[in-house]
Amino acid sequence: MAKARRKVQTRRANKAKAPAKKTKKAATKPARRKVAKAKTRKPQRFTVSHHREEDFDPGLRAYSAYRDLGLAAATDGMVQAHVIRMTQPFEEGEVSTPHYHDVDFQMVYVLKGWFMSEFEGEGVHTFTAGSCWIQPPKIKHTVRGYSDDCELLEIVLPADFETVTLEG
Repeated sequence: MAKARRKVQTRRANKAKAPAKKTKKAATKPARRKVAKAKTRKPQRFTVSHHREEDFDPGLRAYSAYRDLGLAAATDGMVQAHVIRMTQPFEEGEVSTPHYHDVDFQMVYVLKGWFMSEFEGEGVHTFTAGSCWIQPPKIKHTVRGYSDDCELLEIVLPADFETVTLEG
């Protein structure tokens, strides 16, 4: 019996909380609701990438090699991830080219060594193994140095993006 009584009391409580009648002023205002657009994405696929030296390929810059981790194919182009390995000693004239990436998201994590970069409005930063940073979309930046053993993990959205080189 107690359970039935509680249910009845709950129903009565809900009735007591019924919305009040709208006044004429409130009734004349159109209801404004923000409706979030649902993005339709293809399902992601399981993927695995094991370290293999032969998977490092020349990349965007002549002084580095890239190992694609297979995320672009697995996410239908939603995200790209790769390991970047510095393959030549730092030479300012060749490496220090101001540029930006036309991306939605870019995160970099230092796996080995150290990496130094200058960011517009943020100054020069040196990152060591275990350091992580996010580069906001289109932030102008320049490589200022790196160790010979430097390796970075970079995650970028979308997978296909443009790098714009600026005049120094």
